[in-house]
Amino acid sequence: MTSQRTRERLVSRLRESGIRNKKVLEVMLKTPRHVFVDEALGSRAYDDTALPIGFGQTISQPYIVARMTEILLETGLCDKVLEIGTGSGYQAAVLSQLVGQVYSVERIGALLTRARKRIRALNLYNVRMKTFDGHLGWRENAPYDAIILTAAPEEIPPELLAQLKHGGRLIAPVGVAGQQQLHLIMHTPSGYECSIIEDVSFVPLLPGNR
Repeated sequence: MTSQRTRERLVSRLRESGIRNKKVLEVMLKTPRHVFVDEALGSRAYDDTALPIGFGQTISQPYIVARMTEILLETGLCDKVLEIGTGSGYQAAVLSQLVGQVYSVERIGALLTRARKRIRALNLYNVRMKTFDGHLGWRENAPYDAIILTAAPEEIPPELLAQLKHGGRLIAPVGVAGQQQLHLIMHTPSGYECSIIEDVSFVPLLPGNR
């Protein structure tokens, strides 16, 4: 279930679902998603579905990972990207092969430790991570060309908007469980412009860290 053919079937499904960015599809093909899930779930690693990773968290559905990544790259190459919610490390691994530098924040220390080991095992050296409250971002490295949230706040934290570069874009699921939508926010000369992409379902963005 971790064979090249299995990955190719997944990428075919992503194309059928509307993913068009060739570079994103190439990275989805070569990134070993089975490395980012528990061994017991390895047979489902290339299903287009979210899977549990412990601590009440999930690894996102491949379509959503590809879609959010594709949207971030629509304005061209990104030098610095902030990810809120490292989780398994899969989204960071995908991004790291398409952007200059990924800064990833995770509130659960045990998840971050696992993700760091996986990222290093894949020889991806442009990902920096820390355990921190995602609502606060990572101010020391701001501003960012793009910010991606892999957990859903009820509203976009103002601190994250403040860390977005002029001309940059932030993509995030927003809303309470069962009523979430994917928002794209662009930092324009006249302010922040928001558009709704589609309905989604993510775990909530919680405060604090542990």
